[in-house]
Amino acid sequence: MNGTGVPLATPFDEDGDVREDDLRRLVTELEDCGVDFFVPCGSNSEAALMSVEERANVTRIVAEELEHFHQVLAWLDRRRIRFRRLQPGPYGRRLNACVRPHEPHRAVDRLLVASLIEARSCERFDQLQRHLGDRDPELAAFYAGLFESEARHHTTYVQLAEHFAARDTVRVRLEELAAAESAILAEGSPLPRMHS
Repeated sequence: MNGTGVPLATPFDEDGDVREDDLRRLVTELEDCGVDFFVPCGSNSEAALMSVEERANVTRIVAEELEHFHQVLAWLDRRRIRFRRLQPGPYGRRLNACVRPHEPHRAVDRLLVASLIEARSCERFDQLQRHLGDRDPELAAFYAGLFESEARHHTTYVQLAEHFAARDTVRVRLEELAAAESAILAEGSPLPRMHS
């Protein structure tokens, strides 16, 4: 192996469940800092405390996020565009401010916020692939693939929230957060972003 590698500390909630949205964010932030490879489940002896299924899930998430990141880097390279870290827009920060502070509400809210972020990215990727259509079929196909991943992530986060609360409770809270998100989006942002 060449380059810089780090053990990846898996974020857990108070109940010992993996916080998937934080794991994805951590991978993205480390990639942006120039880390070349990760050792999933590689710190604080966490692997010994996780089930086989949990370790597989963490590894799958990290691999998928890395794959998307490297695909984007390849597209930038082919088009001779230099990668640079962008200032995040206010959308994700403001949406995360809606998360209630105490468990189990916090776990439900974090998962539903992640679900909304994925759903919005899904919509954006769909619009991009439709707009590109015949103009750039290869790039349109790339965005179509990201659309499918984001749609799957959106659904997964809602299903995971249902591990912490009843389905009806989750649906009501999702509607509440979607209304808050709508207000956040209506205010707009000077920073165009595809994924928060």
